[in-house]
Amino acid sequence: MKVDVNTADQEALDDVPGLKGHGFEIVRYRQERGRFSDLRQLDEVPGLSGKVDDAIRAELTVE
Repeated sequence: MKVDVNTADQEALDDVPGLKGHGFEIVRYRQERGRFSDLRQLDEVPGLSGKVDDAIRAELTVE
C-alpha cells in the first residue's frame, strides 16, 4: 500500500525506505504550504532536494 504524502503522519513517512528522518520536514512543509499536487514537490522539502528517486516515489502517492 502506497503512503499518501498529503495525509501520512511523520511516523508513516519515516517508515518509507529512503525517507527515514525526513517525515517531520515533509509534514511541516505540508502544513506551511498546503497539500502536495505532485511527488516532484518533495524536492522542495528542506533536506530532500535530489534525494527522492523513482524507487522512493514508487512507495508514495498524492491524493
